Amino acid sequence: MLREGQTAAQALRDTVSLARYAEGLGFHRFWVSEHHGVPGIAGSAPTVLAAAVAGATSRIRVGTGGVMLPNHRPLVVAEQFAVLGSLFPGRIDMGLGRSVGFTRAVQEALGHTVRDADDFPEQLAELLDLMRGEGERRPGVLVQPADGLPVPPFVLALGAGARIAAEAGLPVVVGGVHDRARLLAAVAEYRDAFKPSPWRDEPYVVVAAPVAVGTTAEEAREMLAAESWSLARARTLGAFPPLAPPEAVRAAPMTARQRSLFEQARAGHLAGTEDEAREALHELVAATGADEVLVTASAHNPALLRASLAGLARVAGLAGPPGADPTD
Repeated sequence: MLREGQTAAQALRDTVSLARYAEGLGFHRFWVSEHHGVPGIAGSAPTVLAAAVAGATSRIRVGTGGVMLPNHRPLVVAEQFAVLGSLFPGRIDMGLGRSVGFTRAVQEALGHTVRDADDFPEQLAELLDLMRGEGERRPGVLVQPADGLPVPPFVLALGAGARIAAEAGLPVVVGGVHDRARLLAAVAEYRDAFKPSPWRDEPYVVVAAPVAVGTTAEEAREMLAAESWSLARARTLGAFPPLAPPEAVRAAPMTARQRSLFEQARAGHLAGTEDEAREALHELVAATGADEVLVTASAHNPALLRASLAGLARVAGLAGPPGADPTD
């Protein structure tokens, strides 16, 4: 995400730097996302950015959260991940989603409509077939470089997407912690419908949640407020803007609709001191049975973001490699 006054180039460099910092803290994965035509987000090409992140790190797994499959041909996606897998063996994750763009103009520029998301199960099946080199759906098509395969696939989902992941026998990444009932329903449906596959014998649930750790609870909540305000503006004005500083968020005039959306976004935050964050994460894992938690984090102040990750590493009991220095 961009911060107010920041260039996209700097935001991308900061992302790579943050990945190196996260690796030094002992985090297991670092994923990047796909967004098109969004003023406040520079991440439009996740496999390209993943390559930059993987090239700047040495141990942490790098992936996409995710590549939006309706926007791409399955063969092209398979080839991109095969290249990543060949360059960085054993370190690449393939997270896949089914969004077709935030606005109609972007959807048209991508050559898609919202109905194209309905083709996701067929596209996913073709991609997995190509990744396994079986050629059932595309006889005579060989994904190169073949030595980069396989790459572990994940499906980003909520609602219908959870069943798609289950029927494909893939790990699922489920968000929406602000709506706990819907989240729990999606997880339950996924586990009930799961079919063993060449990729996994058993269900695997990753719960995505915005998390911030601060020296005080208010500092942590304020850290994530900028993204909540950008989301509220996006849903009412049609464009997700760069992150504003905390004082600007506090002083911002909000319509009733924007205030409701802002508070709804904040309701899903796990924000607090280290003790509070530990309790909230333990409760989330207990409620969902999550095998893993995917942390999403943002802040206008990059120093506070790094301090939050360091606090979260202590909460999770992570330990960087011997002698590692998490500073960049």
